[in-house]
Amino acid sequence: MQALTKIDSSRQREIVEVLLHHGWDYMRQILTIGKASPAEDRVDIPPPAILRSILVDLGPVYVKLGQLLSTRPDLLPLEYIEALSELQSNVPPIDWREIETILLEQLSQPIPEIFSQIDTLPVAAGSIAQTHRAILKDGRIVAIKVQRPGIDRLVARDIAMIKQTAKLLSGTDFGKRYDLVSLAAEFSTALQAELDFTQEARYTEKLRQNLLAGTWFDPTKIMVPEIDRQLSTQKVLVLEWLDGVPILAARLTGKNYGGDIQQERQALTVLCFRAFFQQYLVDGLFHADPHPGNLFYLDDGRIAVLDCGMMGRLDARTQSALMEMILAIVNGDAQRCAQITLQLAEPMGELNLSRLEWDYDRLLHKYNNISLQNMNASEAFAEILQAARRNNLRWPSNIGLFAKSLANLEGVGRQFNPEVNLFEEVRPLMSDMFQRQLFGNDPMQSLLRTGLELKNLSLQSPRQLGFLLDRFSSETLKLNITIQNLDGIQNSVDDAANRRSFSTVVGSLIVGAAIVSANARTPELQLLSNVLFGAASILGLWLIVKIIRSGKLL
Repeated sequence: MQALTKIDSSRQREIVEVLLHHGWDYMRQILTIGKASPAEDRVDIPPPAILRSILVDLGPVYVKLGQLLSTRPDLLPLEYIEALSELQSNVPPIDWREIETILLEQLSQPIPEIFSQIDTLPVAAGSIAQTHRAILKDGRIVAIKVQRPGIDRLVARDIAMIKQTAKLLSGTDFGKRYDLVSLAAEFSTALQAELDFTQEARYTEKLRQNLLAGTWFDPTKIMVPEIDRQLSTQKVLVLEWLDGVPILAARLTGKNYGGDIQQERQALTVLCFRAFFQQYLVDGLFHADPHPGNLFYLDDGRIAVLDCGMMGRLDARTQSALMEMILAIVNGDAQRCAQITLQLAEPMGELNLSRLEWDYDRLLHKYNNISLQNMNASEAFAEILQAARRNNLRWPSNIGLFAKSLANLEGVGRQFNPEVNLFEEVRPLMSDMFQRQLFGNDPMQSLLRTGLELKNLSLQSPRQLGFLLDRFSSETLKLNITIQNLDGIQNSVDDAANRRSFSTVVGSLIVGAAIVSANARTPELQLLSNVLFGAASILGLWLIVKIIRSGKLL
């Protein structure tokens, strides 16, 4: 425990008491690290229910830590993810006078000059903040999310404790397997980010803009509350008040669907799935925690997405890989799953590709006889993540967030509409998704960029292949086979690569000339187009002559 002496000793005693209360074995394992024999120098995670109870007893920061852990199905088995997903951050509300003190510190004007009324009883109370309903002087009804007094100091204290504990455990097999130091740093960043409401405001505004521009659904049917940036600060968030209930508590009437409640239920399900798949596969910024409390059914029949404190990001490369991964899971293609895994995950030790493929094949085999209607896509994806972890591969944190978001979305969808199936909802979007992956939003720009990349690849290929052949023929790279006539092979490869380079340049000149000609508005542009066509013709004829003279037409 010497590594922990710099941390508040009273907090140490609290943690020790909680661990002792839930079982001496867990405390003994920590206390004896470095003192026991190597065979005993190990730490096991408590069973899911006990771990959840420990985190609850340790307080709001550790509850938040548990919630963050529940977003990492790539790290923990499914039973732990399910247990930690049940953690609720609801805590007893703080007295209004303490909240009023924060408002007085954060707002630029006295409270009576901004609000005509504030409900002193909160509508929600969490570990980080609590929310009150209020009316502005101009008559607008808003929600005020106010950070709990002293929560920043509490978070800083417990983060220091978590980092010290991770450092203490880093030398064990447990610490190495989970890379606890990096994990603690990652969770520290996430916890501190939740204390900055200006970041949540930015995420909320960006998500709102993205959904308003949606093309896979009716953007008037789904919304994100508008932020009042003039009144919002690092510890106070003022946003549009929405009248509604959590989606699972919605009392549907089907009034806009001819009284057909099931039709309305299906329409709302499709709306939510398409809105989130746009976030995953188009926008790249997605809501990472779509649990039932964050999806509201409004009184006017719309759906609202709330609480953008936990968001994830996916770049274009990852989006493409994830789409291929989902298709590979559907098709039971274990080999393709393994290939995509190696594109995304980082090796943490010795990797046996054959064993990884075998694990994937065994995993996907159990879904062979299950129809798409009965297949749980998020569960299958989470099992893929865990199989990779068992084979010494570590996924980026954004993949874990995606898996958690997808699991929450599918779980809510199945509770709200038991007939829903994720694959059936994605199927109508496939052609558009592939088109976006191939051409992007600007096909001409994508075509020109591809042509440029092919040109660069063609120009670099002879040098790279020559370098590789030089390495083969030197002592730098040793093989158990003998390769003869390397010079002839190298000359043939160089010749072929040069011809491909010239053909690529010719094609690029023709494409460029066609684009210039199509947009020519002046004699100068027309002249440029003619020059490009002429250059392409000369180079093309020269290339044909070279091929004929070589005697290798076929």
